[in-house]
Amino acid sequence: MLTVGDQFPSFSLDAVAAGQAGLDQGAEGKFQTISNKDDSGKWKLFFFWPMDFTFICPTEIVAFSDLHKEFTERNTAVYGLSIDSAFVHLNWRLHNDQLKNLQIPMLADNKRELSSALGVLHYAAGVNLRATFIVDPTGVIRHVSANDLSVGRNPAEFIRILDALQDGGLCPCSWKKGEATL
Repeated sequence: MLTVGDQFPSFSLDAVAAGQAGLDQGAEGKFQTISNKDDSGKWKLFFFWPMDFTFICPTEIVAFSDLHKEFTERNTAVYGLSIDSAFVHLNWRLHNDQLKNLQIPMLADNKRELSSALGVLHYAAGVNLRATFIVDPTGVIRHVSANDLSVGRNPAEFIRILDALQDGGLCPCSWKKGEATL
């Protein structure tokens, strides 16, 4: 797995757009393309989930989406992705009430190119681990974590980590924005 200090790989993937635009794409598949060149000058958070139409995944996706405003306030673009195609993502959004109001795009890594380059594929299952990468505006990975397939993440912790990274100080355990650094 790539780690802190590594350059995030170049990529270009089809995606279901955030918000109503994603639902309006229709069956003909007019998907947007998102690449590492998008959102230049911003921090980026990439979170991977194993696959669509599962049980834990929508709880995480919705939780990241619900923090869209907080991520935006931190100049951070959030991208969610799995090994499913954009058609599968769209179908899931259309048929799962929890996913209809997503404020983040769903990227399709169905060729497993980005997942493989990052090293986040679960060897036995052939799907993504629940991996999260925070990338600075220069494309350098500043945080990486991965959970077992059975354990969901707490997206609020990534807000705290972003705050600490963007603060630039020495941030102690459980530090919160506005508190003194060491």
